[in-house]
Amino acid sequence: MVSVTRAGLRRQLLQLVACASSLAALVAMLDPDRVATVMGLFLVGVNGYSQFYAIYVGTRLATAGLALLAARQGEPPVLGDITALFVLAQPVGRFIAAFAIGLPQGSLLVVCGLELAGGIALLALRPR
Repeated sequence: MVSVTRAGLRRQLLQLVACASSLAALVAMLDPDRVATVMGLFLVGVNGYSQFYAIYVGTRLATAGLALLAARQGEPPVLGDITALFVLAQPVGRFIAAFAIGLPQGSLLVVCGLELAGGIALLALRPR
């Protein structure tokens, strides 16, 4: 029988975060206009695309890299905590926006739920 540990589960979740963040960045690079449309954005000019790439590619790749680093055995737990904060920053921002304009809709609400669940799970699986 395979023994499942908190550290092993956290490592797997960090790897899943790295994979999902990398794939999201790749999709955003390959078809920025479609991703922007799904997110309710309209990209205009060089600055619009630059800002989109900074957020949807750069930040997601940074999150993926941090998650991969944190998933390595023997790394300090704080790296996983920082990864969790990066993941949780997005639903927190959406929650703040909800006071002014309402909750996200459709697939973005599902993504928000997954981000919230993933970030909280990373913190809950922190080594004691």
